[in-house]
Amino acid sequence: MRLWKQVSISLVILAVGLGAWVRFVPGAGAMLAKAGVPAQLVAFAAKPAAETGDGQGRAQGQGAGRRGQGGGAPLVVTQPVDSAVVNDRLNAIGNGEAIVSVAVTPQATGNLTEILVKSGDEIEKGQVIARLDSDEQRIAAAQAKVALDSAREKVQRNRRLGNTVSVAIAREAEFAMQTAELALQTAQLDLKRRDIVAPSGGIVGIITVNPGDYVTTSTPVAVVDDRSQILVDFWVPERFSTKIAVGQAVTASAIALPGSEFSGAIDAIDNRVDQASRTLRVRARVDNPDDTLRAGMSFAVSVRFPGDDYPTVNPLAIQWSADGSYVWRVEQDKSQKVPVKIIQRNSDKVLVEAKLAKGDAVVMEGVQRLRDGGAVRVASDEKPLQQKPSEGGGEQKVSEAETAK
Repeated sequence: MRLWKQVSISLVILAVGLGAWVRFVPGAGAMLAKAGVPAQLVAFAAKPAAETGDGQGRAQGQGAGRRGQGGGAPLVVTQPVDSAVVNDRLNAIGNGEAIVSVAVTPQATGNLTEILVKSGDEIEKGQVIARLDSDEQRIAAAQAKVALDSAREKVQRNRRLGNTVSVAIAREAEFAMQTAELALQTAQLDLKRRDIVAPSGGIVGIITVNPGDYVTTSTPVAVVDDRSQILVDFWVPERFSTKIAVGQAVTASAIALPGSEFSGAIDAIDNRVDQASRTLRVRARVDNPDDTLRAGMSFAVSVRFPGDDYPTVNPLAIQWSADGSYVWRVEQDKSQKVPVKIIQRNSDKVLVEAKLAKGDAVVMEGVQRLRDGGAVRVASDEKPLQQKPSEGGGEQKVSEAETAK
């Protein structure tokens, strides 16, 4: 084939392709004009589409005109911004202790003669739980009482004699009576200390001594726990140190009692943050009305806070660039690029820190062709075109979607 024929065929194919591209691709004419193609050539390529004589061609031309009025604005799907609260709850594991727990020890040394309680008994404050041998102390108390009676009788005899007794002798007798009174009190105190009493009420634990054992002031006879309330110690991250306060309500669940829930309040807060773990020790007081809790149990503690409110967007709306993450917001049919900082990412929503208000429309589909300040079409706003009579006498409903076909 001659060269001029090959060139002619190539030009024809190029002209047909160019015409089809200008006819069916929105904005193609504007792109050619911007590239320097003469406007007459562009108009000639698009002319067959505008001069179709039948009614259907005219309707398609009107639809194309409407599509052209959109300037090739990309079609997007949006979703309104919602809000969510984070840092509104603290969950921690803590250890429980009785509100009062006392290891009862004797106040004197000696041999145990009897134990008056058993493990599991509920006792009152001041109740005697065991006794030491006290024969020697009883004798000493009796001797002190005899000495006091003798001294008291001598003082009374001197008072009856009146002035016949010198002042010095009378005063000496009174001093001797006072000394005897003190000696009797000492002997009675030593005797009283042979009884081992509970310094507080509660439940008696396992007794580790037996009658006949020799005990000292450091020997624990029994442990008494007051379990009317349980103190739960737990540790919170230091970021909550300014939010937690004494008296704040808490709920605690015993690990050993699934489904249980007990109410309480913050009872004490430590005065410093542990530097190794960066946590703060907190103590809660939990009610135990039915005596179901025990000292030493582990608890799941929950504390509620007002929390921080953040906007939430669909995960598909998050985009990335060299400057970081951002989303596209649609306002007055124009796209706006809004930088965001991701606070928390979930499967169904992402909490962000950004200049977004609840209800703002954020693009979740169709982000590929968006530019800052560019026009967009929202899918939910798309409406079919009204029916228009064709010049051929018939009527035909044409939508933008049909025109695009």
